[in-house]
Amino acid sequence: MASSDPNEGSSHEMPPYDWRATRRDFILKLGVGINSVAGALIGIPIIGYFVSAIVQKKQPTWISLGSIDQFPEEATRMAVFMNPYRTQADGDTAHIPCWVKRAHGENFTVFAINCTHLGCPVRWFEQSKLFLCPCHGGAFYEDGSHAAGPPPRGLYHYEHKVEKGELVIKAGVLPTLADPNA
Repeated sequence: MASSDPNEGSSHEMPPYDWRATRRDFILKLGVGINSVAGALIGIPIIGYFVSAIVQKKQPTWISLGSIDQFPEEATRMAVFMNPYRTQADGDTAHIPCWVKRAHGENFTVFAINCTHLGCPVRWFEQSKLFLCPCHGGAFYEDGSHAAGPPPRGLYHYEHKVEKGELVIKAGVLPTLADPNA
């Protein structure tokens, strides 16, 4: 018996179009793409963290705060230095203030201006002989030790020395809880 369909048994037959397979493929590709982006967003910082430990860090720079004569004995004064690793985008934030306490002679203490609680700039009040933080009420004694409030410790100190009549500090690193004497 002969068939009336001329294409019967032909190898050129097209299967019916299946929309579900196309949607499934699309969803699979979309899921792989989203997971790839999420993996990169998580992985790149982690890789950067480990690579940064290998990369050479910038060495701190000794910067002059000026002649020791500009800091009176038994007084605390603000000094400002220029960040040695500044960029053009830093603008005025490249000028970093600090507190300099001169006991007598060449005996100095240089405090970072930042409160050890959340980093707000502390102010020196000569009348009460206290550094006070305006943000959360932190107070520090004249020697920088913790007096009251939420800060977990005293003020951070910059490493310093006197060279040729000038007070110089190790700049380029900000003291933190991880490295309080940076």
